[in-house]
Amino acid sequence: MARIGLKQGILAAVAGMLVASAAQAGGLERSGYNIDLLFDPSDYAAEATATYVNPQRKLKNVEDTDTAGTDILGGTFGGGNLNYRPSTADDTESYWAPRIGIKAALGDSIDCMADYSQPWGAHTNPGKNWAGANNNIETKVESDNYAATCSYKWQMGPGYFRVIGGGFYQEVGGFKERLVQDYTFAPFPFSTFSGVGRLELEDSGWGWRTGVAYEIPEYAMRASLVYNSAVDLDDLSGFIDLRQLAFPNPFPVGPRVITGTKYDVQGSASMPDSLELKVQSGIAPGWLAFGSIKWTDWSQLQVVTFCPATISPTTPCTSLDLLYRDGWTVTGGIGHKFNDQWSGAVSLTWDRGTSQGYGAQTDTWTLGTGVSYTPTENVEIRLAGVVGILTSGSSGPVDFEGQTIGGDVSYDFGNDFVGAISTSLKVRF
Repeated sequence: MARIGLKQGILAAVAGMLVASAAQAGGLERSGYNIDLLFDPSDYAAEATATYVNPQRKLKNVEDTDTAGTDILGGTFGGGNLNYRPSTADDTESYWAPRIGIKAALGDSIDCMADYSQPWGAHTNPGKNWAGANNNIETKVESDNYAATCSYKWQMGPGYFRVIGGGFYQEVGGFKERLVQDYTFAPFPFSTFSGVGRLELEDSGWGWRTGVAYEIPEYAMRASLVYNSAVDLDDLSGFIDLRQLAFPNPFPVGPRVITGTKYDVQGSASMPDSLELKVQSGIAPGWLAFGSIKWTDWSQLQVVTFCPATISPTTPCTSLDLLYRDGWTVTGGIGHKFNDQWSGAVSLTWDRGTSQGYGAQTDTWTLGTGVSYTPTENVEIRLAGVVGILTSGSSGPVDFEGQTIGGDVSYDFGNDFVGAISTSLKVRF
């Protein structure tokens, strides 16, 4: 094998591009997990990355398929018939995904890094004025992840073998709003209520990672296999707020309406474990090929139920219906060093959609490009961009363990655009 003599610039271009591509994976993934900084050859390094993602999923042919609850004065409880509302909606919101990390070499054999990231998240916001408002008005999930990872390496043959281990603490929270009752055409005082119900939750948990890697630095060759554990959220708690609902007072005295309540709920879920294989190698002077395969256990998130401590007709349970299947992400690409300061890379990524007839997370194809500028040996600046397609599909009722999920709304969606841009700064010292 000929010596390639690649500098870090080309690897930086690859890294920035992959961060932008990963930010539109399935499930609740935003930036996922990334420990590439651990392999930086310098004794000390600090890196900051910001990625902006703009998915443009548009829903069409929307139909409210559960039209019960139109008799408000008679006390019927339900979302009502919303098919008089628009049958299209803009579903997704753009977002930022930051990452900050520092790395230190402790002697010749041990490397450690600490980083902050937001691995999971989602934000759909079709609003209230669409025919599917009884399914979703706005849903938002956010996360904060604080991690520490170390590796021990020793020489093996022409390169180095590493064992990798670490842990992370994760905070996850979010909310969902949907239309529980339609008061648009209701008489006073019902018309003063929005009819919107809100579920809000948060919890935190711990996870761990382990892996191995083999490197031959002079050929820019590295292969790594890293497993990240699940994060159990055993006390996922919050509240259901139904104070914007009103019901006819069945008694002859008192107010005309009785308002809904706000009450605490609890449940449990787990953020998924994952396994990722990454491979890269110099293939000719100034050229690098790279690829990765990642599996994410999204199928553990199916129907997540949240209930109050005491069940009664006025304090019902609710659920987050996800019905995800496992995610697979495959990436391949090539990079080139133009000179000592400039490098570039291009990649193609396929991400298998996690939806199975319910939801809008179908397969995604993205094309990424990235450039890296190294004005000095101690500074790297990189810029990467991604354009892609969110493939078409439809959502409707499906059977899950004998119950119907998604029976309240059906819709279609076409091939939609997604774009992302990522910029980062790395300093070595």
